[in-house]
Amino acid sequence: MASSVHAADKSFVLATTTSTENSGLLDTIIPQFTLKTGIKVKVVAIGTGQALAMGRNGDAAALLTHDRLGEDKFVAEGYGKDRRDVMYNDFIFIGPSDDPAGLKDAQTTTDAFKALAQGGSTFISRGDDSGTHRKELREWKKAGFDVANFGSWYREAGSGMGQTIITTTQINGYTLSDRATWTKFARKADHVIVFEGNPPINNPYSSIVVTNKLIPNEETQYALSWHEWLTGAEGRKAIKDFRIDGQQMFFLGTD
Repeated sequence: MASSVHAADKSFVLATTTSTENSGLLDTIIPQFTLKTGIKVKVVAIGTGQALAMGRNGDAAALLTHDRLGEDKFVAEGYGKDRRDVMYNDFIFIGPSDDPAGLKDAQTTTDAFKALAQGGSTFISRGDDSGTHRKELREWKKAGFDVANFGSWYREAGSGMGQTIITTTQINGYTLSDRATWTKFARKADHVIVFEGNPPINNPYSSIVVTNKLIPNEETQYALSWHEWLTGAEGRKAIKDFRIDGQQMFFLGTD
């Protein structure tokens, strides 16, 4: 279904990841954009795979996602243009503070994944074709594993990052999370960061303008204004200034 936005509305649909919403980033930076331009941003926070699908279907005029392979394919197929690097943070493993799988002893990311596979502790995967889920699957493969061969200790939540964390804490399991969502998350129970990649498990985000002909011209122009603002000096400053408990959560390419 194509978007239906009237020019008088001065608004467009942004399909983005749950992490940009769960972290509180969008609630901080979008009002700054709207104040400057008068353009409202209608946010749909879903997994990256679903966000890309929205672009293909003409249901979103702009994307803010975090799966470079999927993004490059999207642009190559002619659905989007001018993919730009926006920001990055990292992925972390969270788990019970007593860490029965021994991830705290891991020296590398591969070691951490191997410890999970060999220890049999419950691991909750996003399982939703999000950027986080796609990254997790690639890391399992890099470590020499195929999740299709895993037993019942490997479970798929089929939900966003916040809900996946809730499930993980409820059953005393492990999961892979972006740092910002975990830092913002209030109900940590007895869970802590049990492994931080060395080097960090990189999590880059990109902005793409959708070129689907189903999207009204005016909405595409509003999306272009957002794209330019987000990747320009004001947007970059807004991202860099965003804090959770005094900690910078997203970093620019030059940081």
